[in-house]
Amino acid sequence: MKAVFLDFATMGDGLDLGVLEATVDELRVFDNTGDDELPGRLADADCVFTNKMRLSDELLAGAPKLRFIGLTATGCDNIDLAAARRGGIAVANIRGYCTQSVTEHVLGVLLMLTHNLGAYRASVAAGEWQRAGMPFLLAHPIRQLGDLTLGIVGYGELGRGVAKAGEALGMRVLVSARPGSDRVPDGRVPFATLLAESDVISLHCPLNDATRNLFGADEFRQMKPAALLVNTARGGLVDSRALARALADGTIAGAAVDVLPTEPPVDGDPLLDYTGANLIVTPHVAWASAEARQNAIDELAANTRAFIAGESRNRVD
Repeated sequence: MKAVFLDFATMGDGLDLGVLEATVDELRVFDNTGDDELPGRLADADCVFTNKMRLSDELLAGAPKLRFIGLTATGCDNIDLAAARRGGIAVANIRGYCTQSVTEHVLGVLLMLTHNLGAYRASVAAGEWQRAGMPFLLAHPIRQLGDLTLGIVGYGELGRGVAKAGEALGMRVLVSARPGSDRVPDGRVPFATLLAESDVISLHCPLNDATRNLFGADEFRQMKPAALLVNTARGGLVDSRALARALADGTIAGAAVDVLPTEPPVDGDPLLDYTGANLIVTPHVAWASAEARQNAIDELAANTRAFIAGESRNRVD
């Protein structure tokens, strides 16, 4: 089995590839692959490993030996799954590898927003505590998470992890039914109810035609003025311009986004131009603890071993 890893640099430094090297007969690892290099690197590969490379119908058709695509991510919207199916190419993603990392990221940004940690740090740096004349400085409001309602949109592995952490803190947890569906399964609430009742909404659903721009001006108006939005899923779930407006005019109180519709955002984004203190933007790192990234490699190897053995593990095709 000849395998090629097309974009290993996207996984970050310090990872052990030993388990993956032991799984295949030959492994070629490239930090990055340009569009002009893709056809050549796919041409004689039995297995292709990738995080974010886009593999189109045309590219897959030009890879006659290819039988397996192993993703180091949960999302598979970068693969033409219909073309892979036609070509008899198995596709597997990884699941649950970064639940702890994402959960901790969500809690971290929520604590920054609800406890105003950035504002307090700035106050100390500006000398306000030193001049306060008291042993403490209560210059910014503080809310405790345990008294808030947490709304979860997307109740897969990551959504469940965040919900469990919220419950451990004493938060009331609401789980949205599928947006746009009339069916509300037991244990779920209608999407409109989640918008109206949640103090915090955390997004963990996939990006598809039904969820693109799921949060826009209308949805923000249905949320509480004190509500917070956290998006660690896909940037396209949120209308960036509408969110910037909602933050600026107080329609909602704050947001933390780890993802943008285009990554990297080389052409800019309204959220990058927003300067208010009620927005936290991070560069798609919620998943990226050292432990989670190594879990991703180990899961990739496990999926590959299963494919070689004729077993179906984490298949998405």
